[in-house]
Order: sequence, then C-alpha cells, then structure tokens
Amino acid sequence: MHRPIITPLWLLLACIIALPPVASASCAPWLDHDLKQLHSGKHLDLCEATQGKPLLLVNTASHCGFTGQFEGLQALHEEYADQGLVIIGFPSNAFEQAAANEEEAAKVCFFNFGVTFLMSETIEVTGASAHPVFQHLAQQQGEPSWNFNKYLVDRHGQVVDRYRQWTSPTSWFLRRAIDKLLL
Repeated sequence: MHRPIITPLWLLLACIIALPPVASASCAPWLDHDLKQLHSGKHLDLCEATQGKPLLLVNTASHCGFTGQFEGLQALHEEYADQGLVIIGFPSNAFEQAAANEEEAAKVCFFNFGVTFLMSETIEVTGASAHPVFQHLAQQQGEPSWNFNKYLVDRHGQVVDRYRQWTSPTSWFLRRAIDKLLL
C-alpha cells in the first residue's frame, strides 16, 4: 500500500491558507469606514489611514470660540506625524457653529490655520444619527459635549481617553498621553 507523503512545502501552504487576512486584524472594525475628505474629491479610507497607528480624533466647527485650536492641532501634527500619530478632524454642525458649506469650512481650516492633517467631510457626531465612528467613541468615552472634543486612540483601536474642548491640543496632559502611546 502506498502512503502519500506530506512535504514541508505543502504543510507551509496549508498553514498560510488557514491564517486570517492580515488587513482585518490590523484595523479596528469601528474604523472600517470610507469618507470623503473635506471639500475634496479625495477618498478617505479610515482603515488604511489609521492602521496600527495611534490616533487623535477631533470633532470640529469653523465658527466656534475654540476654532483657534486648529493651530494647536496643526502643531501636534507637525511634531508627532513622523512618529506615527494620525490626527483626523471631523467637521460637524452638532452645536450649530459650522460653516455654511464645505468650501467655507475648508477655507477656515486650510487657509486660515494652515491645516495639513486629515479632515473629513462634514458628519454628524452626536445623537442617533451620529456617524458610526462617533457612536463608538460615545460608547467608550461619552459623546462630544461641544466642538473640539479630542479622543485619543491607541494603535490597536482602543479608545484611551477623551479631552474636552477646554483642553488645549498643546496641553501638557494631552502631550504626555500622546508620548505614552508612541512608546
């Protein structure tokens, strides 16, 4: 009687086939969404942009007393982007202080404050109609209480903390938390 021989190559191939896809393992399911970038035809694949990186997610508004925080967010982006931190702003009119349209919002972000970090199209960030990303953030740390709430997320997609609008993007508390995530 003749027995089939399993070669190491066939065994290796069987193991590789049995492995789950790498892409699904490296993106938190709640970040598996596609958006449009602010006032642009460019696509923003949140999974691709955030895979394996620490994040700072911020609900923004163009005509708010805290709009000047774009300057601090840009400073964080310039300081930490090379170390892997991804900052994404999500314009919203949840507190009725958004620009009248995306063109005006883009002017505030890109022209007035020189923003170069990612900005999504305008979305809902509170209530039943909140975008799924903000539904998840709300479940983990509470929904935004006002514009410029900042959610810190580790490289595995775990929401670490929420900093309300009163916390400056360049505050010692936020910088220390970012430094810990980048270790």
